[in-house]
Amino acid sequence: MDVLLVVDMQKALFRTPRFNAQTVISNINLIGAAIRRCGGHVIYVQHNGTVAEGLFPHSDGWFLLDALTVEATDRVIEKSICDSFFATGLPELLLQLAPERVIVAGCASEFCVDTTIRSAVSRGFGVVAVADGHTTADRPHLKAESIIEHHNWVWENLIAPKTPVSVKSAAKVVAEINRRIS
Repeated sequence: MDVLLVVDMQKALFRTPRFNAQTVISNINLIGAAIRRCGGHVIYVQHNGTVAEGLFPHSDGWFLLDALTVEATDRVIEKSICDSFFATGLPELLLQLAPERVIVAGCASEFCVDTTIRSAVSRGFGVVAVADGHTTADRPHLKAESIIEHHNWVWENLIAPKTPVSVKSAAKVVAEINRRIS
């Protein structure tokens, strides 16, 4: 059984243009649907931030993007730093669910997605980073597309012999899930 962990796909964060946002959202929805069909779980992580960031809990910008498919069976975890595991119920929830893989997607590649992937690996979870399922914005020193490409390479090359990270396209992840249920 797999768990899809969707990090910080919140309205306020997409006020700044995000690279390939519509494709990322579509890929998250496709993977989520496949995971639900095979009895897996989808967990959305929402960042609690400040009023100035637009991420104050339960403010308009704090809510998940309308284009995401969120089902009643999905779970939501709130966090306050880049690490989705720090001071949240996520570690206990994942231990309870005991997924074979934690599939990670979301925003922003170089911040919360990266930190969450590394934290999951350090806790011994098998992690799949969705190569075309995470996004970010252009930064003063680097374009978003390069940041995404860089992080896909870094994750695939992390030194984690017991729980290596695999980086796969959304299409490949969905195909693997569908093979399991056929």
